[in-house]
Amino acid sequence: MKRYGPVFRTNLVGRPVVVSTDPDLNYFIFQQEGNLFQSWYPDTFTEIFGRQNVGSLHGFMYKYLKNMVLNLFGPESLKKMIPEVEQTTSKRLKLWSHQEGVELKEATASMIFDLTAKKLISYDQENSSENLRENFVAFIQGLISFPLDIPGTAYHKCLQGRKRAMRMLKDLLQQRRENPRKHRSDFFDYVIEELQKEGTVLTEAIALDLMFVLLFASFETTSLALTLAVKFLSDHPLVLTKLREEHEAIVKNREHADSGLTWKEYKSMTFTFQVINETVRLANIVPGIFRKTLRTIQFKGYTIPAGWAVMVCPPAVHLNPEKYEDPLAFNPWRWAGQELNGATKSFMAFGGGMRFCVGTEFTKVQMAVFFHCLVTKYRFEPIKGGNILRTPGLQFPNGYHIKLMEKDERHNST
Repeated sequence: MKRYGPVFRTNLVGRPVVVSTDPDLNYFIFQQEGNLFQSWYPDTFTEIFGRQNVGSLHGFMYKYLKNMVLNLFGPESLKKMIPEVEQTTSKRLKLWSHQEGVELKEATASMIFDLTAKKLISYDQENSSENLRENFVAFIQGLISFPLDIPGTAYHKCLQGRKRAMRMLKDLLQQRRENPRKHRSDFFDYVIEELQKEGTVLTEAIALDLMFVLLFASFETTSLALTLAVKFLSDHPLVLTKLREEHEAIVKNREHADSGLTWKEYKSMTFTFQVINETVRLANIVPGIFRKTLRTIQFKGYTIPAGWAVMVCPPAVHLNPEKYEDPLAFNPWRWAGQELNGATKSFMAFGGGMRFCVGTEFTKVQMAVFFHCLVTKYRFEPIKGGNILRTPGLQFPNGYHIKLMEKDERHNST
């Protein structure tokens, strides 16, 4: 950016790519999805996530799959899901509190994966002969690696992890087809109904690729955000105090203190949403979002030829001192009075345009419920790690371990 400005050309995997750090161009790209731009990712990503993955589909097919996912992650479904998220979170926190220490990224990833896998495919690790998440761990470790598919390389292990996970998903789908349920209980049931409809556009390959992407995206991104959030709360006691006050007020205002979280209580968590926004702004979990031009584009004096790839760079916006005062500082109060219902020119942590992440609200529900259970029932302290690793635009605590202790109600301190 210092050398070439906010928009510049480079090469990625042998093809020209325009990198955009300009908020106006980024917003324009998202708003012109399907008209001047379409989703695009390098061939290696397509190979890893599947040729029929939702990120590679366009037009009607993409909208069709998006509506399918909204049946699972839409507001009406999430209202019913909150008790289950709270129960799962409480159970895990109780388990962690009896351990000497917890490696938070691994622990939260396991918790979220089990919850999501149950909602998607009724998968229960305790009653399964194979460990589905182990295959995703192998997949993640080679996700960004040199694409050399020979035994021993990270890329090969990544493809093998995907192959094993896809085989398990296919076997589960086949079992479900052979033994259909009377009542829909998970996303697989909905997929099977769609596959059986006459004239359906859904194929088994598309359905399995969709399931794979949903499992990956849900647990890997949210666990990173939660880990970074706890790191920030540890380092900023004033934020932690304010967060605790909000959640303890929720409990205090209930008719029965032990009754579970409600949708109304969740929507009332004003400061909690500020903490979530600030966490994902700094985390920049997705450092690059790719599109391809459908025809030659003229914008602010720049010419982007037809067929070129464009990489939108959210970190350059989220960490821009012209947009955010002291951008590297964790300051949830900067979001006071702002209500975000989608992407803006200065905030695109969940993408933008028609491809705005359909799981955004699900992520916020999981983070809010986790905070609620954590700050109302436990104390915690870092015992190892916690250094922020900074790759271009991406931040996360390396090997961040905490000690979790049940709160002593006589001392309301951390």
